Amino acid sequence: MLTTSDFKRGIVIQLDGAPCLIIDVTFQSPSARGANTMVKTRYRNLITGQVLDKTFRSGDKVDEADFERHKGQFLYADSGRGVFMDLETYEQFEQDEDDFAANSPFLLEGTEVVLGLFEGRMVTIELPMTVELTVTDTAPAIKNATATAETKEALLETGLKIKAPPYLETGNKVKVDTRDGRFISRA
Repeated sequence: MLTTSDFKRGIVIQLDGAPCLIIDVTFQSPSARGANTMVKTRYRNLITGQVLDKTFRSGDKVDEADFERHKGQFLYADSGRGVFMDLETYEQFEQDEDDFAANSPFLLEGTEVVLGLFEGRMVTIELPMTVELTVTDTAPAIKNATATAETKEALLETGLKIKAPPYLETGNKVKVDTRDGRFISRA
């Protein structure tokens, strides 16, 4: 059991039978005498993906979720689903089509990820902050182009389209931010 004083960003609690990742916590002091401190939380339900708000009273207790993070690896895509392997137990997990579609532009076979397991089944996948991908198609490089000049569209090996600097050519490796799909630098 956790109390509201244990709440901080990144911990996983169990609400209504589902694991919920705390995104933000604020403590609000009471203005009246004898009133309890209020603990306002914003959390993401890891099964449905919903982001919700909930207010607790100071001292309230909640269950800690049976949630574990394991090193994992993306193995392959199968009929629109992603297949991942836990690198500690070598157990394989599938991610359904909807969730995999959001992650697939950043995944190559062998990419290491962090698997979030709730009661023995995979509920989340944390991608690395950046990935290195190869440019498969882009307009020809412009001579004397600088990094601050206009951008052009580049298609990467996973099918992801990004805005890239004009000096990039087909075949270059680039670093891409997995949070927003933005070009960072050449690799």
